[in-house]
Amino acid sequence: MSNLSKLRSELIEYTRKKIRESVSEDQLIIQAISSSEELDRVLNILSKRLREWYALYNPEFEHAIDSHEAFVTILLQGRDVREPNTMGADLSQEHVQEMHSLARRIADLYELKKEEQNYINEVMEENFPNLKAVAGGLIGAKLLAIAGGIKNLMLFPASTVQMLGAEKAFFRHLKNKKISPPKYGILFQHPLVTKASKKDKGRVARALADKISIASRIDYFKGEFKGDVLIKEVEEKFS
Repeated sequence: MSNLSKLRSELIEYTRKKIRESVSEDQLIIQAISSSEELDRVLNILSKRLREWYALYNPEFEHAIDSHEAFVTILLQGRDVREPNTMGADLSQEHVQEMHSLARRIADLYELKKEEQNYINEVMEENFPNLKAVAGGLIGAKLLAIAGGIKNLMLFPASTVQMLGAEKAFFRHLKNKKISPPKYGILFQHPLVTKASKKDKGRVARALADKISIASRIDYFKGEFKGDVLIKEVEEKFS
């Protein structure tokens, strides 16, 4: 082998090694949370289709249950009792069994969703414990996905972190000043924001964004765990 061929082989192997090493934990989390969100959309579509289909047979049962997941669970448990004076059509068991078959597939997808969320929480706990403690595993993962990774999230000011996930609403405001600007993005899902009074939601979201910025910097530089202290400071501030 000539020196040039040897050098070429070494460069190719070096490149392969660098590509393998470039796959980071935040990239894995981004893919997992994206998969989970897509699964949510699929579940919503299939669950609505099942309910519309089943309502032809047992409309009273379909109307009585709001939760898609509960509807599927109760249906598969055989607790979908038809009323004697039901307004549903008298369908053969062949038709009903097809509905049950779809329900079983949907139930499997709900189980897959839970497994994915458990995986996300475990990877977040192992690699970004401070971010998980402050934002929560799933919200933290969504922030990583929107930001494009822990490095980007770490570099964002708190004001940007607060607005992550509200990009569409913000652009609508820019196009039409009569529309109020959003006060927060994905953080509206955080329990502390959810339970806050309407006038305090923006302030709570800002306080959380401050702590998330700190937490992401600690995790990026592999610092010690302070997530419990950070989230407690927010809780005490608005208790």
